Amino acid sequence: PHITNEIKQKVYDVAKADGADVVITEIGGTVGDIESQPFLEAIRQVKKEVGPNDTLYIHVTLLPYISAAGELKTKPTQHSVKELRAIGIQPDILVCRTEKTISKEMKDKIAMFCDVQPEAVIENRTASTIYEVPLMMQKEGLDKIALKKLNMDYGPADMSDWEKMVYKINHPQKRIKIAVVGKYVELPDAYISVTEALHHGGIANDAQVKINWVNAEEIEENPDMDLDEVFVGCKGILVPGGFGNRGVEGKIRAIQYAREHKIPFLGLCLGMQLSIVEYARHICGLEDAHSIELDPNTTAPVIALMPDQNGVEDIGGTLRLGSYPCVLAKDSKAYELYGTETIHERHRHRYEVNNDYRAILTENGMKLSGLSPDGRIIEMIEIPAHPWFVATQAHPELKSRPNRPHPLFKGFVEAAIEYKNK
Repeated sequence: PHITNEIKQKVYDVAKADGADVVITEIGGTVGDIESQPFLEAIRQVKKEVGPNDTLYIHVTLLPYISAAGELKTKPTQHSVKELRAIGIQPDILVCRTEKTISKEMKDKIAMFCDVQPEAVIENRTASTIYEVPLMMQKEGLDKIALKKLNMDYGPADMSDWEKMVYKINHPQKRIKIAVVGKYVELPDAYISVTEALHHGGIANDAQVKINWVNAEEIEENPDMDLDEVFVGCKGILVPGGFGNRGVEGKIRAIQYAREHKIPFLGLCLGMQLSIVEYARHICGLEDAHSIELDPNTTAPVIALMPDQNGVEDIGGTLRLGSYPCVLAKDSKAYELYGTETIHERHRHRYEVNNDYRAILTENGMKLSGLSPDGRIIEMIEIPAHPWFVATQAHPELKSRPNRPHPLFKGFVEAAIEYKNK
């Protein structure tokens, strides 16, 4: 009971902290998996505690299309619902993933054998863009039936702004190619927040962003690799976050290429730290510059632990996690993009820019454009001599939304378009 009580408390805490009218809790995985059992039991108990009129179960199921037979199959949905009902959960709404249109007869069949109302069987067809799905759900009446089952007032939803956004996605005026240099490129979902934030920046600029995945390890392992060929057609280069040594030298070469060729560049977390390393090596003359995380024996540790972190062995205890404030220099590109002096961004890292190297970096043309409120921690850097070179210690991609693109990604894509039009 301690595990399920803790899960329930997390759900209730969200409501208390935010004063929310509705808390949406996603239970991942597949019904029947051992991993999800405590979570399903917890949400079963939630209904008992808060009451049936304040709880709604929406179950997402798959209707596979058998091409040889030319028909959708409902059996997987029926069995999935049967598994849920066996543990005491009766779905109120079924959202059915499908490649084909679900006929009225099939909806009636699913409703009959899964014990839901026919209007509670919602078709969720594969869309041209994931951002079209809310419009499709509204057309199916999901919003209306959900609010009705929760005894909440409902009226016609104004989706006009969302419709305009989806139209812009499907009818881009421009196309732009941006390179993302990482070591997990064989699994692009590892960078899903970054790529979606780039697409959000594209929407704001009426542009379709094409991602060119660049494997940092391949650059690292091939010193003679022609980067002109690697980045051909790319009008922007982004280096995201990451942990560990693999691919680091490849990322540094990519950053150097972006700086020297005046290509718009955005560095995130480790991407900012490696921007400092690259600049220290090739502009400040500190050939051995590195992060002590990656090279503990470096004679020029431009990235290091803060003094109060030294001696702490537990990496989890010294990670800077969550939202932190940052004060921007008013004459910086970052301030121009954000339009405000104090910002808040989410972090997940342990090492910081070593303050012993502030002077040599700024004397050689780097701008420390964002600092912590007490001035101790460098949060953002820029190179004023470069058309658009910005890097941040934070993860701004986590705050980007399709209809509210993050200022850094919006500005980065805009700079890439300007670079292309030169």
